[in-house]
Amino acid sequence: MAIIFNEQSKTFKLDTSISSYIIKIYEGGYLLNLYYGRKIPENMVEGFAIRAKNASFSPADSVMGEGDFAPDSAPIEYGCDGAGDFRISAIKVQNHNGDSVTDLRYLSHKIYQGKPFIKDMPASFAEKDEATTLEIATVDKVTNLQVTLVYTVFETLGVMTKSVQIKNNSDKDMFIERAFSLCNDFPTMDFDLISLYGRHYFERKIERRALAHGLQGVESNKGISSHCQNPFVALVSKDADEESGEAYGFNLVYSGNFSALAECDYNDSTRLIMGINPNHFSWKLRPAEVFYTPEAVCVYSPNGLGEMSRTFHKFYNKHLIKWKHKNEKRPVLINSWEAAYFDINSEKLLDFAVAAKDLGIDMLVMDDGWFGHRNDDKSSLGDWFVNKEKFPEGLTPFIDKVHEIGLKFGIWFEPEMISPDSDLFKAHPDMCVHAKGRAPMLGRTQYVLDVSREDVRDLIWEQLDAILSQNKIDYVKWDFNRYITDADSAILPADQKKEFFHRFILGTYDLMNRLTTKYPDILLESCSGGGGRFDPAMLYYSPQIWTSDNTDAIDRLSIQFGTSLCYPASSMGAHVSDYPRAFYGTKADVALWGSFGYELDIRKLTEEQKAEFKGHIAQYHKYYDLTHFGELYRVLSPFDKGCKVAWEFVSEDKSKCLLTVVCLEQRIPENFILKLKGLDENAYYKEEECGKIYSGALLMQVGLNLSNQINYTYGSKKWFFTKVDK
Repeated sequence: MAIIFNEQSKTFKLDTSISSYIIKIYEGGYLLNLYYGRKIPENMVEGFAIRAKNASFSPADSVMGEGDFAPDSAPIEYGCDGAGDFRISAIKVQNHNGDSVTDLRYLSHKIYQGKPFIKDMPASFAEKDEATTLEIATVDKVTNLQVTLVYTVFETLGVMTKSVQIKNNSDKDMFIERAFSLCNDFPTMDFDLISLYGRHYFERKIERRALAHGLQGVESNKGISSHCQNPFVALVSKDADEESGEAYGFNLVYSGNFSALAECDYNDSTRLIMGINPNHFSWKLRPAEVFYTPEAVCVYSPNGLGEMSRTFHKFYNKHLIKWKHKNEKRPVLINSWEAAYFDINSEKLLDFAVAAKDLGIDMLVMDDGWFGHRNDDKSSLGDWFVNKEKFPEGLTPFIDKVHEIGLKFGIWFEPEMISPDSDLFKAHPDMCVHAKGRAPMLGRTQYVLDVSREDVRDLIWEQLDAILSQNKIDYVKWDFNRYITDADSAILPADQKKEFFHRFILGTYDLMNRLTTKYPDILLESCSGGGGRFDPAMLYYSPQIWTSDNTDAIDRLSIQFGTSLCYPASSMGAHVSDYPRAFYGTKADVALWGSFGYELDIRKLTEEQKAEFKGHIAQYHKYYDLTHFGELYRVLSPFDKGCKVAWEFVSEDKSKCLLTVVCLEQRIPENFILKLKGLDENAYYKEEECGKIYSGALLMQVGLNLSNQINYTYGSKKWFFTKVDK
């Protein structure tokens, strides 16, 4: 069984195929985290020394006394505030007395097959035989606060998830001031911390730094997970690379303000916490009410970052992306944005559709500019009715014509936003996010609608539903083009104002749930100025996400490399554009990494270019199973400042391999030997273009001689290998 409780030793052992996680009920009901790492035999549990020595100035438990145990140095499973543990806490609750002392001790537990849902939030899911769950109830006996720690083990995949339920069992209100989903104490600080940083247009760059004494980490205060930091961190051994060393990866299934912090203390140990950012957060917890934290996904790899990433990818594809589209073939789309921007109408888009059909494209996506009186970014958000000047007959006849041409049809919305110049704002100015008595701040000439309010969500949904119910729409691009400031809601009382950010993202989830529930056949693609909400929570509703507004193939190399640390290739919307820095062949090779599409005026293509584009689309179909369901191996990184970038997709049975190399800098003469990864060393592979046969061992241990095969800057080339009998 994946989770075992040893009554004699009072230990819980949570096992995956790769890892073990051990919790002990210690004297006084303290929960201690004894171990997290490579899988170990059960009989080794008793051999763990407990790091709990009392030190000078360390407070002691009032009952246990000043002996060998101190909360300040013990590996506490879920760190509390104000009860002798001075490290950063996972929970802080102000009780009716006004203090924030929280002292949680073991109460009870239960182990069962399957996985519970998390109320009102996206989370991973499993069939009853695919996961095992442990719930440990803890209690503060003074305040009657009950906190249940929920662990689910996906044994075959090597994944564990964590979440927390906080219940007020008293007869007085309490206020949650911090409620993290994950708390892990490690016995060492000998780690590097990896995170994904960036900005709009240059998202998810990989940053690696050594842990130091004190507090370090990443967070977002922008109302969304943001372009600037991603809700992902990894603690890795100093020697960890793609193929070796230990890696602990943590990803929060949340699209709002988050925090992921590591504290290294005087004992040279490390505490990592991850969850809702406590800045601008509080939650009024009334008697008998329960607060649920978002889910944190934990992956341990003893074989480097590559294995960690592939585990995340498999897990999300199987247990997070739930809609039919995760298994159905994604359409090749043409998006109107970079082709026409706001200058769209039915005639122009039908011309696009005819040209797209000729190339073999599957779907036309009508981006911004179709609604209200929208001709630039200064008006009409919130007015989700058709612009009759651009579509005189309305949307329905136009969409029907697109389908008659033989294409699917997609449409752009930005439901959480409102323009000052809109009918909706003129009728309901109070519905935008603003602090009472203050003029709301503009961002990109727009305000944010207060979707924490049910009446606002109902009004938005009424408009969206009218469009979706009256037309045959196959795809929705859901955008969010600014951060949130002036955080307040007109309907929240003074003692609940800090609930706004969390309520806002719950409101977003509600709207997305309405769409995906009523229209399950619609392919939803999330977008936030490109990749501003590229996180697991969005993946729950939208199986692919607009990876970045940056469509330059060379810039996209680092963006896609970074994104792939925890997100699968199939989730990355990737397009060929007209950006001039690379050849169309290179642009297509980079875009084939993800869910493939185009974003340019295809009517202007020459006959030669049309033939080339048809070849790109044919390759997309040929390699689809590899790029969407194969295992990704990052071979040469753009962050290593070399002259080449390379990656592979290898089928799960290791029978096929697609290698792609992009040249960043021409070097002649060139000596370029590339070692492949992920193959069967005992098998033989035939390279499609040259017809040569290589052993898997040779390709991985000696390498493939690619000298002078790509001898021009920003060029690219693919090699396709198939397992054969020698």
